Amino acid sequence: MSVLAGHPRDHYDVVVAGSGAAGLTAALGAAGAGLSVLVAEKAERLGGTSAVGGGVIWAPGNHLMAAAGFPDSDEDARAYLAAGTGGRMSDDEIASYVRTAPEAVRALCDHGVRMRSLARPDYHPEWAGAARGRGLDQEPFDPRPWPGLAELLRPPTYLPLLTMSERDRLAGAAPDPGLLADRRAAGVRTMGGALVGRLVVAAVARGVDLVVGSPVTGLERSPGGWELVVGSARVTASAVVLASGGFEWSQELREEHLAYPVTPISAPSNTGDGLRLGLAAGAAVAGMTSVWGVPVITPPDAVYDGMPSGRMGNVEMTMPGSVTVNAGGHRFVNEATNYHDLNRAFGAVDPGTGRYTNVPAFLVFDRSYAERYPVAGASPTAPGSWIERADDLAALARLTGIDAAGLVATVAAFNRHARDGRDPEFGRGASPQDRHLGDPAIVPNPCLAPLETPPFYAVPVHAGVLGTAGGLHTDPDGRVLARKDHGGVLHGLFAAGNCAATLFADAYPGGGATLGSAVVRAHRVGRRLARDLTAATGPAGELAAS
Repeated sequence: MSVLAGHPRDHYDVVVAGSGAAGLTAALGAAGAGLSVLVAEKAERLGGTSAVGGGVIWAPGNHLMAAAGFPDSDEDARAYLAAGTGGRMSDDEIASYVRTAPEAVRALCDHGVRMRSLARPDYHPEWAGAARGRGLDQEPFDPRPWPGLAELLRPPTYLPLLTMSERDRLAGAAPDPGLLADRRAAGVRTMGGALVGRLVVAAVARGVDLVVGSPVTGLERSPGGWELVVGSARVTASAVVLASGGFEWSQELREEHLAYPVTPISAPSNTGDGLRLGLAAGAAVAGMTSVWGVPVITPPDAVYDGMPSGRMGNVEMTMPGSVTVNAGGHRFVNEATNYHDLNRAFGAVDPGTGRYTNVPAFLVFDRSYAERYPVAGASPTAPGSWIERADDLAALARLTGIDAAGLVATVAAFNRHARDGRDPEFGRGASPQDRHLGDPAIVPNPCLAPLETPPFYAVPVHAGVLGTAGGLHTDPDGRVLARKDHGGVLHGLFAAGNCAATLFADAYPGGGATLGSAVVRAHRVGRRLARDLTAATGPAGELAAS
């Protein structure tokens, strides 16, 4: 399998900027209606952040849930989203998502994507309408039947070559090295890489052209729709889909829009290209302070695409025998809560000093924890480990800059209750969502155990992002809305994925919300393109203005 070796054609019905799950889903919808489609990828490999992420799609009411024995209903899903977004999503927007998500899942399955329902609870099981099984996991994907495909896909970052269900069953333990070695040797992809691999296969089968190393750097109106600069080529299109990721790797845009500093762990090519193109075309934006947040641990050797990166740290924070504290030595959050809501705690500001209360922060644990669980994929007890350690908590505090008295007092108070499986301060391990990623071998609470066996260890934890979640403002069909001075819709311009403002209005209903927002909107984009362009009567299939 190969992408275009030369320049793309002069004209396409649809040009898609970005080859993640959103861009490929929209491309498949358009190509399925017989439209000519080009997918242009800025990086040298396909897949964007979708290819390096967990690949889970949050989709209430889908047919795979029912097949796995997880009941759901439209009423429950609408109630849950209403509770989670507190009026920020309108009733119509909620109904649209609940109605479209099952359709998008069926379409993905029809394209050859293989998924199964995860036995995970929604992130807020206490809300009305919460359920299990709404998150969909990707089955392993073997690219060998398509020569060249493995080399075309963006490689994984730190995530092991496991499915999410396999990872869940480990309960924080290290994976089987033999299984990982076998999959690595065969080029097998899991999680987001499996999703993108199957979407690329489907796109090529449907005649979609793909180019890599070809950023879209120009976008202007033309008589028949749009004129673009794709790499070194000029291409016209009746419609354009901006699906080029968020802006989390642009320091300028982060400082301009985000509420607090973050460490991105997505594809470093996400520098806001689509956002800038849309703004230049007159687009409106929404939710620009929103992110898909996650706590991040940054080992010194964590580098991806030549850029310093990190790893999700929420599992490490959940495991029993640890606490997470700020520089004062104080806990500040339920460490087992879902990673998105946990990440918000890093934005707290001390009104007296104007400084961030919980930056820096540290994961602190003891030898029992270190011998049982890996941290950032490595053993804390291994010779030459980069993780700070000391024989007592006060000495550990001096090494790391944590207030010693605060840390000693915090751990003593935590231990008194952790022995009984209780956390009266933050309720860690009190909900099914908390316990899901805990260690089931630890009773009575899989998220709690005292820290009492020296030596003690500390690892910095940072506010991080899987991607930004604010961007171009669209209608339910993904049509980009114009700024007030332009008015209405920018006809023929669409956006999906993290290039567009999240459908969930800064909420995170469950694991897979990022891809759920992306593929549901992209499915509607593809459907709208198919309807409008195939029915168009203007020159070169110019998009209808309705």
